[in-house]
Order: sequence, then C-alpha cells, then structure tokens
Amino acid sequence: MKSSAETRTSPFDVVKWILAVALMVAGVAGFYLYGDQPLLHRVGGLLAAVALAATVLATTTQGKALWVFTQGAKQELRKVVWPTRQETLQTTLLVVVVVIIVAVFLWLMDLLLLWLVGMITGHGG
Repeated sequence: MKSSAETRTSPFDVVKWILAVALMVAGVAGFYLYGDQPLLHRVGGLLAAVALAATVLATTTQGKALWVFTQGAKQELRKVVWPTRQETLQTTLLVVVVVIIVAVFLWLMDLLLLWLVGMITGHGG
C-alpha cells in the first residue's frame, strides 16, 4: 500500500486542478450570468460544468486514489452483517427504556438535592 509520502503529484495534475476549478467557476458564473434563461437550461449547464470538472479531476493522481478507495469501501460494505428487523426493534426498545429509567432517576435526584438544599438554607418546608 502506498503512503501519502510515496505519491507524486505531476505538474499536469496541478494544471488539471486549475482547469477543474476554472470549469466550476465558469459554471457558477454562467448560472448567474444567464439569469434571464429558463432555470432548467441554467441548471443543466451548471451540472454539465460539474460533470466536466469531476471528469478532469478523476484523471489526477488524487482522483484515481479516490476511485480505488471507493471501490474498496464498496467491497467492505458487502461484508457487513446487517441486523434483522427484530434485532433492530429490540435494541431500539432497550435504548428507549434505559433513557426513561435514567431520566426518572435524574429527576428524583434533582428533587432530593433541591429538598436538601432547601432544608440547609432554610427555604424548604
């Protein structure tokens, strides 16, 4: 596995990043510059600029590394054992019951401490 110190950024990658940022800026500027055009056309142009910028970025070293990472994440996601509906409901019910018990306990402790402070200061009764 490559570490971040081993990856080299080529000068072309810098040019591609600048081109991608320029495409994004042009897409946003075009969206507002052509404000008199239908919204569907403006959004389409903006999405086209974003897609073009993403395509340019996908050819960079970082873009390729992101693609490899995404593929690995998809493989790991397939290995996850998801809980059944019954397990999810039981766990949720247990969490709700524990929250209620803790809330009642804290409320009772608050009442007790309020009563004790009132007795100590002479304001209780």
